[in-house]
Amino acid sequence: MTHLEARGTTTAMGALEEAHLAAAISACECECYEEEEEDDLVEGDGEAAAADAMEPAVRALLLGLGEDARREGLRRTPKRVAKAFRDGTRGYKQKVKDIVQGALFPEVGVDKRTGSAGGTGGQVVVRDIDLFSYCESCLLPFSIQFHVGYVPSGGRVVGLSKLSRVADVFAKRLQNPQRLASEVCGALHASIQPAGVAVALQCWHIPLPKNLKCKTLQGWISTSHSSRSGVFEGESSSFWNDFSALLKLRGIDMERDSHSASIAWCPLRSHDVPVCNGHCKKATTNGAISPKSVPAPSNMVSAVSSMLLSLGEDPFRKELVGTPQRYVQWLMKFRACNLDVKLNGFTLNNLSVYPSPAGDAADHRAIHSELHLPFCAQCEHHLLPFYGVVHIGYLDGGDGEVIDRSHFQALVHFYGCKLQVQERMTRQIAEAVYSVSHCGAIVVVEANHICMISRGIEKIRSSTATIAVLGQFLTDPSAKARFLQNVVDTTGLAV
Repeated sequence: MTHLEARGTTTAMGALEEAHLAAAISACECECYEEEEEDDLVEGDGEAAAADAMEPAVRALLLGLGEDARREGLRRTPKRVAKAFRDGTRGYKQKVKDIVQGALFPEVGVDKRTGSAGGTGGQVVVRDIDLFSYCESCLLPFSIQFHVGYVPSGGRVVGLSKLSRVADVFAKRLQNPQRLASEVCGALHASIQPAGVAVALQCWHIPLPKNLKCKTLQGWISTSHSSRSGVFEGESSSFWNDFSALLKLRGIDMERDSHSASIAWCPLRSHDVPVCNGHCKKATTNGAISPKSVPAPSNMVSAVSSMLLSLGEDPFRKELVGTPQRYVQWLMKFRACNLDVKLNGFTLNNLSVYPSPAGDAADHRAIHSELHLPFCAQCEHHLLPFYGVVHIGYLDGGDGEVIDRSHFQALVHFYGCKLQVQERMTRQIAEAVYSVSHCGAIVVVEANHICMISRGIEKIRSSTATIAVLGQFLTDPSAKARFLQNVVDTTGLAV
């Protein structure tokens, strides 16, 4: 190795080490990395037995994905995944009467001839209850915004927090949106015996990775549903009209959104007609077998069926038939592979790093950028997706050559569609770009992690940002500032 080559390699590695420190700017709130303190909590015998049954199943899934379950990043994944599923379905072990009991309080109402308020005839609405549940069709979490109203009777009102807790009992089960609304409505009517109950909810389901367009819920599949009992029933119910009006004060129009209830809810429902888990009839089009009807590996499907059994569910329940296969098909989109991707003549793969000679003193070469590149990856710590956008900036080598956006999108897809962590993905993309630009590279990744709305954390509105800086972007603060300002200026313009 020549002196110049050694110098370039050393500089590149030194810059990379400094970039790791620069990543402290990230707002990494994802609790994917809490290891011992949450995993070593004391569990009951029943939960421990369920974990023993689920963890081998998760290892089988990792093996089917071509991963080594013994490597450091995956070593505790089976335990974490088992714990996440148990926490996300804890509603099966909870009873509404245990929550509501003792939470009914006397409250004097007004004379019915003069109005309605207090404990008789006055409506109470709790809006914007943020929850999550697991889709029974694919086992992926979905986000929920609940709105619950009721009309007290008998001079009694219920503690407001109990409305949210009852909703959570049914959300923490394998669900679909309409059944969830109906079950919450029925349970509240039976337990607090009001004059009537109204439930409205909006749900967002993550789409297939190729259909993700942005890092917000805007690109998600949304649906709205409602359920009502007692005085809220009937097309001309004044109580339902009042309930709808109180939601509109928060910008929620259930009449406007009601058309979404007819839209197919789960995007992972295949074109197969399931017969039983692991076996399907092929859907046909004019007699031809659909290309989307490729069966999932049977050993992985069996592993997911055993996970359902461990949660106390029946894999042959009508709504769950086909669910293991759909879940495996989702996971297989993130299967480990050694395919190559080309970037301006360089062949990159997930095992290679191409150090480039660092430039000399900072100059004024043009800053090129490709912003708001969408991605969807799978967190290797919890087997839950994280999604968002990648912003890439680079300095050219003086020849003015610009790399096409499609190449960068392919690069982002290459490093994103596998079991990943956001920090590693940010670094890998930066290294790949730097190996081609030779002068400087900067990468910012903004993402939402599903593990932040599921499990016991439920930080629904949190997001994570990471940054990697290499070469002249590290030594020239003004170049880095110009790139970051460009990201800010174009954020509202991204489609």
